[in-house]
Amino acid sequence: MTHDPARPFGRLITAMVTPFAADGSLDADGAAALATYLVDEQRHDALVISGTGGESPTTTDAEKETLLRVVTEAVGNRARIIAGVGTNNTAHTVELARAAEKAGAHGLLVVTPYYNKPPQAGLLQHFTTVADATGLPVLLYDIPHRSGVPIATETLVRLAEHPNIVGVKDAKGDIAASSDVLSRTDLAYYSGEDAAILPLLSVGAVGVVGTSTHFIGAPTKDMIEAYERGDVAGALALHRRLLPLYTGIFRTQGTILVKAGLRALGLPSGPVRSPLVDATEAEVNQLRQDARAAGVNL
Repeated sequence: MTHDPARPFGRLITAMVTPFAADGSLDADGAAALATYLVDEQRHDALVISGTGGESPTTTDAEKETLLRVVTEAVGNRARIIAGVGTNNTAHTVELARAAEKAGAHGLLVVTPYYNKPPQAGLLQHFTTVADATGLPVLLYDIPHRSGVPIATETLVRLAEHPNIVGVKDAKGDIAASSDVLSRTDLAYYSGEDAAILPLLSVGAVGVVGTSTHFIGAPTKDMIEAYERGDVAGALALHRRLLPLYTGIFRTQGTILVKAGLRALGLPSGPVRSPLVDATEAEVNQLRQDARAAGVNL
């Protein structure tokens, strides 16, 4: 794999769901098969394993390690594997980061500590401590509508000075703030919202960590590449074509609908773990409509 510092994890990344068996146990073989599909069929440059989309709140540390090992073995020679290690406990996050490095991860995704609402000084300390803990490149995950706290612009600028902090998964929904950070740092920005990929590319982002990209990864990559080569009209046409699924995948919680769509395609998926609940028949029918509008048959 070639490595471009401007795109440390390539352009197209998906936060992969975690397949479970019918009894709710981890389906390690299914995870390897799903990762292979995403890389070989949907043209992914990287995968996030054990992100929120992978139901990280309800998988054990041992399951997370198993997932990393099987996915890295399956596709790690042709895609970068990013371990979701963020929690709201700095010490636990450091433990997960070190375990991920030992398991063969190529990078770390570290979300803003959630629920305990640390001040900016606490965020600076948390992210710096985690970035110091391994030699792996770190992608910060800025998602205030879930975590309760944004990573402030000045905090991001300071964190960018750390040699291991290379980018941001940006789900802040504040394009002016993102543009400001991009103008003042070398951080690589990845859209954390599927529908915001093209707007963020226009201010200097490099790609996406997606959800609907389980199904429309390949055309999303086409859109990013079209924009990069200056075909803005082509990129806009693809954005408009894919928009029904970029937004439709979030009509309910994204993991629920991704797993429903994978089941419809006969791909490894299985049930979600409580407190999530599997999609209803009406939700599956709506997902099929949204997918069809984006050119995909589920």
